[in-house]
Amino acid sequence: MASTNDLKNGMVLKLEGGQLWSVVEFQHVKPGKGPAFVRTKLKNVLSGKVVDKTFNAGVKVETATVDKRGMQFSYMDGDYFVFMDMDTYDQLHVDRKAVGDAANFLIEGFEAVVAQHEGEVLYVELPAAVELTVQETEPGVQGDRSTGGTKPAVLETGHQIQVPLFITTGEKIKVDTRTSDYLGRVNS
Repeated sequence: MASTNDLKNGMVLKLEGGQLWSVVEFQHVKPGKGPAFVRTKLKNVLSGKVVDKTFNAGVKVETATVDKRGMQFSYMDGDYFVFMDMDTYDQLHVDRKAVGDAANFLIEGFEAVVAQHEGEVLYVELPAAVELTVQETEPGVQGDRSTGGTKPAVLETGHQIQVPLFITTGEKIKVDTRTSDYLGRVNS
């Protein structure tokens, strides 16, 4: 248990029938008259839904212990992603639903943060940007370089994103894992 006065960004709370909510932001408000309160923005850990919630100051809220561990993606086993703990070499099978959009950017050997609560995997968090190879894209037309246009490209994971016209098949590029945006070429 913790008090609403102790809230921090990233803290995970257990509210309303055991649902887990992560604190995105919070603000202590002391109005001129009336009791103080805490205005929060909470994100549902499983669904990703964001809600605004107000608590009276000093109210007790139940916190959840979320174990975040750096793990390396090893291989696919049917519908499961197999991650290996780098310290203990234990393998963890993670359901595709828990991996979510991170599946678009995972290749063997990538490291990710796997968050668990009471043995259940909540989500898989990747770095903000990853380096992937373009598996397939149309060749750019000479003279199209300055227009700033984009074309579809399929990454080595099978995920399709938009890239600038000058990118060619086989090039290594940097991709934003949150938005699927092209961030730039990787100089080898």
